[in-house]
Amino acid sequence: MRLPLSPRIAAVPAMPPRRRRRLAGPALPPIPPVLSSTPPPTPFSETPKLETPQQHPPPARRRLPLDGDAQPEEWHPLPLSAGDLFLPLTLPTGQTFLWRRTSLSPLRFTGAVGSHLLSLSHLPDGGLAFLLHNDDADTSSCSVATARAAICDYLNATVPLADLWRQFTAADARFAEVAARLGGGGARVLRQDPVECLFQFLCSSNNNIARIEKMVWTLAGYGERLGEVGGFVFHRFPTIEQLAQVSEQELRDAGFGYRAKYIVGTATELMAKPGGGEKWLALLRDRELPEVIEGLCTLPGVGPKVAACIALFSLDKNQAIPVDTHVWKVATQYLLPELAGKSLTPKLSIVVADAFVAKFGSYAGWAQNVLFIGQLPTQKLLAAEVPSDATKPAKRKRGGKTVEMRT
Repeated sequence: MRLPLSPRIAAVPAMPPRRRRRLAGPALPPIPPVLSSTPPPTPFSETPKLETPQQHPPPARRRLPLDGDAQPEEWHPLPLSAGDLFLPLTLPTGQTFLWRRTSLSPLRFTGAVGSHLLSLSHLPDGGLAFLLHNDDADTSSCSVATARAAICDYLNATVPLADLWRQFTAADARFAEVAARLGGGGARVLRQDPVECLFQFLCSSNNNIARIEKMVWTLAGYGERLGEVGGFVFHRFPTIEQLAQVSEQELRDAGFGYRAKYIVGTATELMAKPGGGEKWLALLRDRELPEVIEGLCTLPGVGPKVAACIALFSLDKNQAIPVDTHVWKVATQYLLPELAGKSLTPKLSIVVADAFVAKFGSYAGWAQNVLFIGQLPTQKLLAAEVPSDATKPAKRKRGGKTVEMRT
């Protein structure tokens, strides 16, 4: 969604010899522990203090030779350590389906953030940097500064992840166990564009990861072409207006099945919103979570679980809990053992969400995301490449094991 992530992820089985592209590259660099001698955690009644951009002035850009690069490239450091953001625990773990590994390094990902086509990579010292691919020979600081601001917003860079993990670890033994296994930090919740996030999760219901990626990649192809990197052609995610021009039959022919009517219906309904669907979605960021869930559930194909994903990953609702089979398993084993043996229902989903908020506070969604990752098969955290032919629409279902993620 990969080479073994040692030492961050232990006991990783070998990758199957087929269905995955062979990758080469060094093992991941050791990550300094973030859960060591630190001040005691703040009470959950207090919202974690958010850092401001002024506390982290943008560092000067440098030419940084990275693993797999034949020539030094113009990489620009970001104010995030590996403890703040570890890419393999953030980009391929079910929040988004549009990033691709485009080099031999398992620590480099390429994707579009708005109109910016860029790669993200960890540096040899564990830091993070980005490479802007589509600046059209304009290497001015303004272009780089605009891209940096966009990626920092997308990565939710002002949220102090280390502080949150310290609080979660102190509050819950299960979280402490999973955090230690994942290396002590780095799994962030993204702040995606709401339109992009909504239509990605319309593709996720009752689906497996390979087909979700193919569908989302097909949808992205209706947007503006940004460029080609590593054999993949990247596009800016289409606007609601562009998606509204796509017919249901066209999507069915591309393998979307019944989800085609949801995508077409949602685009049509958003077009009819006062001021437009983009504005309507953006305004949900200022509403309370129950109102956000209720509003999103009026759209075709959006139920409470998908609405919670959209709320958490794009609408600043940090306490939203998408309750799927993975989260239900965590809840019945560790938070609400009295529910073991029962079937997940909409009513029990609310009970589970409330239990997470009671345990972890106003950023419970971030804690739930880590516990969700802890339930994934270890192979999902490896550097398994997506074949380049997955960028083309196809009618046939890809082979391979079906893996449920946020479905």
